[in-house]
Amino acid sequence: MIYLRGLALCFLVALPAWFLGQVFPLVGAPVIAMLLGMSIGSIHKQRQLTQAGITFTAKVILQLAVVLLGFSLNLHQVLAVGLASLPVIVTTILTALAVAFLFKTLFNVDATKATLIGVGSSICGGSAIAATAPVIDAEEAEVAQAISVIFFFNLLAALLFPSLGQFLGLSNEGFALFAGTAVNDTSSVTATASAWDSLHQSYILEQATIVKLTRTLAIIPITLSLSFYRNRQKGKVKSRVQLKRIMPTFLLYFLAAALFVTLWSRLGLDVKVFQPLKTLSKFLIVMAMAAIGFNTHFGKLLKTGGRAFGLGATCWLAIIVVTLAMQSLLGMW
Repeated sequence: MIYLRGLALCFLVALPAWFLGQVFPLVGAPVIAMLLGMSIGSIHKQRQLTQAGITFTAKVILQLAVVLLGFSLNLHQVLAVGLASLPVIVTTILTALAVAFLFKTLFNVDATKATLIGVGSSICGGSAIAATAPVIDAEEAEVAQAISVIFFFNLLAALLFPSLGQFLGLSNEGFALFAGTAVNDTSSVTATASAWDSLHQSYILEQATIVKLTRTLAIIPITLSLSFYRNRQKGKVKSRVQLKRIMPTFLLYFLAAALFVTLWSRLGLDVKVFQPLKTLSKFLIVMAMAAIGFNTHFGKLLKTGGRAFGLGATCWLAIIVVTLAMQSLLGMW
């Protein structure tokens, strides 16, 4: 009962954000929910009545959303189709993470925020940030900042990439790989690929989406590595028993969900039955972003925004250069 009012408030904010996200896919429901949460939170006077539920949504509901995200991953299909793009995907992920680590001092961005921007840029945007935040004990303001950075460059990508790809003379397959590796959230990948299809009367949407889903698998090794590093810093990894702390429980469930869908598919059963769980996962992320917005102050976000955007721009440009260079090197252009 203590959580009910806060949960209800986040749900009520998430509903209009969800439908607005369908109308404005380039912005996306998570960003809209976060902005609505920040706006309402600035005038919300009886915070003590809802804070417990807001905190629960930002932490537990967010982890539940990541678990349900596993039901969108058919590992066999993703690996079968996405294997050819694996060298490009791995290289771009490692590049973005390295750039975030190396340039965080230059832009005066703290390690936690830099990590969120790095994984958001390199893996899958909001979903990767959602999975990483509880592992590294990120604060709501840091999550909001990282989401804002990722949203901005997703928007730029969707607007600029089709023209850039045409200028560079990319093939349909080359642009699908480019969009799948250099754009983050699925909605933005869809918008970018759809814009290319409209220009070239092609159909690369499915291929770009599969490349994007292949990137999503990197959530598992990256979050495990971060969890190990975090626990090592805290002095918790001292025995085999304590090694269990390295694997957050919600990531185990995420992996179990993906394996279950894969087995279901291999048995010849229709994976469309999991569509409601995929949709629920997306909606719960929207709810969690509303909660994060409630706990984020506009002024603080703007004050430190320039440095975070500078780091995000550096990661984004590095990914663009590396994915195009790898395609050229491997003869995939």
